[in-house]
Amino acid sequence: MKRNLSKLTALGLCLTLLIGNAAAYTLIDRERSTAAKSTDTVQTAGVSKDETVYVLADAEGGVQKIIVSDWIKNPQGSSTVTDTAALTDVENVRGDETYTMNSDNLRVWDAQGNDIYCQGSIDKELPVGISVSYELDGKSISAEELAGKSGTVTIRYTYQNYQYETVEIDGKQEKIYVPFVMLTGLLLDGERFSNATVTNGKVINDGTRTVVVGLALPGLQENLKIDTDKLELPQSVEITADVKDFKLGNTVTLATNSVFNQLDAEQFNSLDGLTDSLGDLTDAMGKLMSGSSQLYDGLCTLLEKSGQLVDGINQMASGAEALKNGAAQVDGGAAALVSGSKELADGLGTLSANSAALNGGAAQVFNTLLQTANTELAKAGLDVPTLTIGNYADVLNGVIDSLDPDSIAQQIQQTAKAQVTEKVNAQTDVIRAAVTAEVEKQVRAGVENYCRTQVALPQVLAAMGMTAEDYNAGVASGAISEEVQAQVNAAVDAAMASEEMKAAVDAQVAAKMASDEIKTTVEQNVSAEVERQIELAMNSAEVQGQITAALEQAASGAASVSALKEQLDTYAGFYYGLQSYTAGVDSARSGADTLNAGAATLKNGTASLKDGMDTLYNGVLTLRNGAPALVSGVTELRDGALQLSDGLKEFDKQGVEKLVDAVDGDIGGLLTRLKATVDVSKDYQSFTGLTEDMTGEVRFVYRTDAIKLDE
Repeated sequence: MKRNLSKLTALGLCLTLLIGNAAAYTLIDRERSTAAKSTDTVQTAGVSKDETVYVLADAEGGVQKIIVSDWIKNPQGSSTVTDTAALTDVENVRGDETYTMNSDNLRVWDAQGNDIYCQGSIDKELPVGISVSYELDGKSISAEELAGKSGTVTIRYTYQNYQYETVEIDGKQEKIYVPFVMLTGLLLDGERFSNATVTNGKVINDGTRTVVVGLALPGLQENLKIDTDKLELPQSVEITADVKDFKLGNTVTLATNSVFNQLDAEQFNSLDGLTDSLGDLTDAMGKLMSGSSQLYDGLCTLLEKSGQLVDGINQMASGAEALKNGAAQVDGGAAALVSGSKELADGLGTLSANSAALNGGAAQVFNTLLQTANTELAKAGLDVPTLTIGNYADVLNGVIDSLDPDSIAQQIQQTAKAQVTEKVNAQTDVIRAAVTAEVEKQVRAGVENYCRTQVALPQVLAAMGMTAEDYNAGVASGAISEEVQAQVNAAVDAAMASEEMKAAVDAQVAAKMASDEIKTTVEQNVSAEVERQIELAMNSAEVQGQITAALEQAASGAASVSALKEQLDTYAGFYYGLQSYTAGVDSARSGADTLNAGAATLKNGTASLKDGMDTLYNGVLTLRNGAPALVSGVTELRDGALQLSDGLKEFDKQGVEKLVDAVDGDIGGLLTRLKATVDVSKDYQSFTGLTEDMTGEVRFVYRTDAIKLDE
């Protein structure tokens, strides 16, 4: 019968810590092997690559994009650092170091003695796949259809391990998968979700929201060849809750093999002795139970057949001897139990130690997300303090408040007018020249009219013996014919065309243009024309289009900042939930220490039992020599012997049998598979690949899309 999955998860992890070395195995043909190292270049010693792979997926786990963030560590301060060329669209996210591609198509960074922090995209099959399925009231439903629904919802995360090495075990070639630990986190709104449960995980509720963290070990069941009817290691995580108006933010899954990388397979030697101890302990239990039963039967015979007292006592002496020997073996088994419980405590201690690494990894992921957010904010032209885990919420809330539509509209309008004013002011000289020309044209027209009417005309009329007054009166009365008027106009035109008159006009025009009055008029007209040009430009389709586009961009930026904060809030929920989970692991370690102390106490008890059995045996020998004195206490001794026999049977059933049954007696095979699992895990160091002599560490962060309500 299958055992409780959450307990089996813990057992599976403990087994990886307890099981020791076994038969040798050989790595061969890697059909779908770990990330291979290029041998095309010599890499500077000590260079390593810390890799975080961000997998952006839809709400059902379908991969949309893969972004890789690499930290290439340069501890020796080398001037150049070489990396593989697996990534595209590579950019330096922290410094100004650049790279070139060499003849071997490898990326050579001009490191200048620095570490390199870069990011890029990749199109490559992932080592672990995730699929997310949904049920509402027991019926399958798509993520899109689930939005806004109410009822009992089940969200199932199923993980498929694709990354393995082919390993020779007991003369057979078998697949050994890289042992990824999958940790999935969700943040549930307390107003929408209630009564949440999770398989293989933990649910934490603070009254307003619920953090759910689940764990799975895809591929480990196949690696260890453990019968699922006896021990089932989880391949999926299932969350069930009552929901009202379903809505779910982004979910995050961390995939890492670092838990197994901490283990030293070469030190797995304790179970060689423990295997024998388990067998001896089982045999001892059989002998001890047999001896106690014989003792009980002998006492019954003694009571029923006092005539055969001597024979019965001899049988009892024989049973007591078997009991004494069995007690010695039980004491030896208890010693092995003490050793095993200590290894369990040490293993949980290692797991607890990994809690800090897991928390540190989650913090690193958080800081990487914040770093990416800082980069995007800088690209958007937003001058804000650097985002940290502690301040990001306050900073982004301040940015959102600053992007108020009315305020932004006023700023954009002011900016546009300032730009238009600058452009128009740059044309002031051109405008002034045009205005001056127009004013000069008007002045010249006035001067020419004056000279015509007040100078040329009186001169022509004087030559004809008339005054201007007489001429104008004659024209008005009709006394002066049109012929005479034509002669006068022709004479005036000739006078105006003379060089003398032209010079006089030019002199008067120049004088007037040089006057303060005309200069003031020109400057006033220039200012008015500048303002008119600014107004025309501001009302133009081009500028109004630019203003509209800026308003739309600002609105989009505000929405992007809000979405960014929502994503960071989602991961923050997961991050703090993980801290609570690792705190629980630390508590389990404390319990294991208590168990070890109890085992030590048990060992002290079995030592006392052994001493008591020795005393009992010696007493039975004495009894054999003093049979007449024995009969009066036979009944009490018989009852005690019956209790001892029943108790030993129960101990054997609940203790030894469970340990032996868990591995079907094939402890050596289990040891071999565990050692192979640890070695395969340590081989997998990179997703994008490593150059020669480069070491690596990699983790995967899967983010599934939020399920939103229709607006």
